[in-house]
Amino acid sequence: MDFLEVKEIQVGLAVAVLAVVATSAYFYSSKKTKVGSIDPENFKEFKLVKRTQLSHNVAKFRFALPTPTSVLGLPIGQHISCRGKDSQGEEVIKPYTPTTLDTDVGYFELVIKMYPQGRMSHHFREMSEGDHLPVRGPKGRFRYQPGQVRAFGMLAGGSGITPIAILENSKDTTQVHLIYANVTFDDILLKEEIDGLATNYPDRFHVYYVLNQPPEEWTGGVGFVSKEMIQTHCPAPASNIKILRCGPPPMNKAMAGHLDALGYSPEMQFQF
Repeated sequence: MDFLEVKEIQVGLAVAVLAVVATSAYFYSSKKTKVGSIDPENFKEFKLVKRTQLSHNVAKFRFALPTPTSVLGLPIGQHISCRGKDSQGEEVIKPYTPTTLDTDVGYFELVIKMYPQGRMSHHFREMSEGDHLPVRGPKGRFRYQPGQVRAFGMLAGGSGITPIAILENSKDTTQVHLIYANVTFDDILLKEEIDGLATNYPDRFHVYYVLNQPPEEWTGGVGFVSKEMIQTHCPAPASNIKILRCGPPPMNKAMAGHLDALGYSPEMQFQF
């Protein structure tokens, strides 16, 4: 597996670290579970109905579900596998996490950062409205249940971001502390949505941005995520907290070292 393939996997799974922050309301608002539209064993095709360019290399893709009332059927913290073809026409399968939840009916959306040499990036770059994307799922080891911990600390790097469906549920008092690291300000995905969560839930959601190349008058963190940043912006080690991390392999390795040194046991950590 080459570096670009690793980056694309991180982009997809990363969007999972911001998806545990907005849907646990679904556990309480749905009186009966709806049947999902995806299959964990077989690929199903979904039509691209809207493509919105967010930046020069980031786009939002909206795919229609079978009916206007259908749900995707993706548990919080899980991801889907998407199949496409690279620039050589060879099949490629990569994991991604939708930015929508099962409270969004009739469609699901993916925010994709497309790298110049990325194999699955090529497929998304070539997609037009009306095309179909083969999808299989759910996949993943992480399953969220409301109230399972007192607080989450989240360490996200690059595209490793998507809230984690907790905040909209008034019965779930879980605190969420997010450290989101990027190279430049323009690399921050979904910043408007993240800032909106921080504004709407000031007592439960806290975000600290870190940039390696910050603009002038930047008030956030500078450089790489440090032990001191984790101490300041994440919950302290305890049996009822968990630190989630998702980013490029070097970052994940460094964060694991920081967490171990700060006294977070393996049971307190989870890597996407």
